[in-house]
Amino acid sequence: MITQKLKTFFTFAQIHPTMQNPTLLDGQKFQITIQRLCRQLIENHDDFSNSVLIGIQPRGIYLAKRVAEELRKILPGKIIQQGDMDITFYRDDFRRRESQLVPNQTKIDFIIEGKKVIMMDDVLWTGRTIRAAMDAMLDFGRPEKVELLVLVDRRYSRHLPVAADYVGIEVDSIASQKVVVSWIETDGEDRITLLSDAK
Repeated sequence: MITQKLKTFFTFAQIHPTMQNPTLLDGQKFQITIQRLCRQLIENHDDFSNSVLIGIQPRGIYLAKRVAEELRKILPGKIIQQGDMDITFYRDDFRRRESQLVPNQTKIDFIIEGKKVIMMDDVLWTGRTIRAAMDAMLDFGRPEKVELLVLVDRRYSRHLPVAADYVGIEVDSIASQKVVVSWIETDGEDRITLLSDAK
């Protein structure tokens, strides 16, 4: 129901260009979306005894931490393993950048060999970030299975054949637009905004 309403809203926002930077999700609906994703994960991973969560730096870690926190509330007493993964030097464009790259922290204090890994990022767009994350993850072992969870899926924008297994909302946007996910932990509020270049 929430997803359908958002699709309708996006269509309206694209038809009416005067509607600048619309909010796509915030407040209670933001939290409900996180809870729905957690319930979907539980359906497939039960008590998470053989599953781990990995957030992709820099913004996917906030989604992973929020999902892990919610899962611990739903499954009290169960161990939910969650880590952060930096992909800076695995990106296919890192040698092309003129500015100096500053890597983020990788924090994975558990074994992923033979585990079911749920990778998480805030926005799925071209798919290149996910490809880099897959390469980085294999340095830590060979998982039994890898799944992808994203809060926002920007459809029709792929450069690589990548698809998410779990999706918060789907967004039909053009290349000049930008989807920004704000987190209360760092930005003071939970919000998803569609930014458009002013003409």
